Amino acid sequence: MIRVGVDIGGTFTDLVFLRPDGGLDKRKVPSTPADYARAIVEAVGAYLAEQRLGGDRVGEVVHATTVATNAILERKGARTGLLTTEGFRDVLELRRIRIPLLYDLGWEKPVPLVERAFRFPVRERLDARGAVVTPLDVAGLEAVCDAMAAAGVEAVAISFLHAFRNPSHERQAGEVVRRRLPGRHVSLSSEVLPEIQEFERTSTTVVNAYVAPLIARYLEALRRDLERRGVRAPILVMQSNGGLVPAGTAARRPVAIIESGPAAGVVAGARLARAAGYPNVITLDMGGTTTKASLVERGEILRAFEYEVGAPVSVSSRLVRGGGYLLRIPVIDVSEVGAGGGSLAYVDPDGVLRVGPRSAGAVPGPVCYGLGNDAPTVTDADLVLGYLNPECLVGGALRVDRERARRAIDKRIAEPLGLSTLDAAYGIHVVANSNMVRAIKSVSVERGRDPAEFVLMAFGGSGPVHAAALARALEIRRVLVPPAPGLFSAFGLLRAEVEHHAVRTVLVGTHEADPAAVSTVLEELRDELTGRAREEGFPADAVTCAAFLDLRYAGQSSEITVPVASRRITAEALRAAEAVFEAEFERMYGHRGERKRFELVNCRLVATVARGADREVAWPLETTAGGSAARRPVYFGPEVGTLPTPVLTRGSLAAAPRPGPAIVEEYDSTVVIPPEARVSRDAQGNILIELIP
Repeated sequence: MIRVGVDIGGTFTDLVFLRPDGGLDKRKVPSTPADYARAIVEAVGAYLAEQRLGGDRVGEVVHATTVATNAILERKGARTGLLTTEGFRDVLELRRIRIPLLYDLGWEKPVPLVERAFRFPVRERLDARGAVVTPLDVAGLEAVCDAMAAAGVEAVAISFLHAFRNPSHERQAGEVVRRRLPGRHVSLSSEVLPEIQEFERTSTTVVNAYVAPLIARYLEALRRDLERRGVRAPILVMQSNGGLVPAGTAARRPVAIIESGPAAGVVAGARLARAAGYPNVITLDMGGTTTKASLVERGEILRAFEYEVGAPVSVSSRLVRGGGYLLRIPVIDVSEVGAGGGSLAYVDPDGVLRVGPRSAGAVPGPVCYGLGNDAPTVTDADLVLGYLNPECLVGGALRVDRERARRAIDKRIAEPLGLSTLDAAYGIHVVANSNMVRAIKSVSVERGRDPAEFVLMAFGGSGPVHAAALARALEIRRVLVPPAPGLFSAFGLLRAEVEHHAVRTVLVGTHEADPAAVSTVLEELRDELTGRAREEGFPADAVTCAAFLDLRYAGQSSEITVPVASRRITAEALRAAEAVFEAEFERMYGHRGERKRFELVNCRLVATVARGADREVAWPLETTAGGSAARRPVYFGPEVGTLPTPVLTRGSLAAAPRPGPAIVEEYDSTVVIPPEARVSRDAQGNILIELIP
């Protein structure tokens, strides 16, 4: 059976087809923002027709999507109502006392996803231990339901005080809402995030409700349209944590797939890094709209349990917070900035060159596509500089107009700033790089890691174009470009496993904690996740579980997640967890606490379902460069100028390094090797760039 990996980006939709013999076929098609599913369905149908295969030969469709993220960024989610405990109506508005820009007096909080008119207080109250203080006012709740119906509410989030201790009031309220408002999506905080902290729990539950109707409609439409072409295979969706879930689960809990696209590339990057013998890498995924960076250390993906989406830099950092919508969910620790090939360049009112975060997207796309845009983008600048094929991209399928891009840069950038065309284009390139450096530093320097000690792994359609310059700026000596870099995230989907996460708050001092009680909590979480996997059709013996504890110094408000070797917790295991916590705290913040009192806040469990996805594949090695000339002039900045640069293919590279400058053209991406660098190809087919100091 053929397995299909699909990654939707802001400009292109990437598809990888894994054949039964281990061979890979790849397709890169323009995204269809009006209906993202259309690009997928048409590309799958075209591939099957080309291969003369029926839809029944597709065994699985694995999907990463930005639909949920875009709904938040564009404020196009469902009209959502929020039910809260009386007196807590404005939790979303108050947020936390954190701002991303310390000295920006004009900064304003993001507008809540649920406006105040649709936030309804309900009479009920639990105490901090979960005991009922005030019973749920059912009659008052029914009146609130009538008000939500009159207001056209499409989804309802329910977040009551202390519901993580006792979910009974939320469950009772959920039954009332479903009865009075049939057909509306209902999200309970005790199901979405049964964890302490009111704002975080409420924010996460609201985001889940806000995007749920849209995601459910999208996945249902994708399923229906694929079936019309004879494809009835299961659809799996990538989560932000790097694991997969069936489409039905994703529709019920869509908050877990907000950052699904970036996660897929990191999963593939971690596997490839281990195979190539590089335990420490920084992944750089630059697409058409955004650039994502993440860390793989000692062969393991760096993870976090909080994330902000919609900020200028979307990160899980504890140091930069407040600019977006907070999600308390397990995520791969990814930093994301609005800098991609389609990012628009402009001169601001102060005469300063800016790049992004607005993007030309798939429609109309960069100026050089000739689809109606007249504002230059990063891709237009790279084309004018000579980095990209001056005639076509995507193996000849996409014609480009270099002269049109040059005129746009002259009019919008060069003339207002008094620069030559090449210097203006190079300025766009450099400013875009500076934005991406922020993303890399936020996952390295702000985590206490020196980027110079890592290898930079670059992929995405535009990542290999900019990687060497970024590495130079960060004093990184080596860049690794995997095979098929422009479709690498789509390939990562095929290497992922089904994964489920569960968490429960216990909040007890580690020296007062009963190890047997903690073990019981972990066993209950194991039963919950194993049952969920069985409901999805997976055998229980395919499920393996890993346990984690959230620890903090007593009196602090934030915690660090540390692994434990077994679900059977002992006093010795708690002491070992404390030692791991202190070591990570020191690495992150530069010191250790003086008081050696610790609190256990949450118990976590991760269940992985093995399904044989991790098998060898045969990457196609390209030996043609899409009809490009053997050499072309390339501008490497005012200090170097324009140099005649050979245009190579991955297949023409050897293990022996050759000096730069050089351009390596591929179907899905282009690799730029600057002067004062060497390039080679290793046994796995990776391109290695060594920067000469």
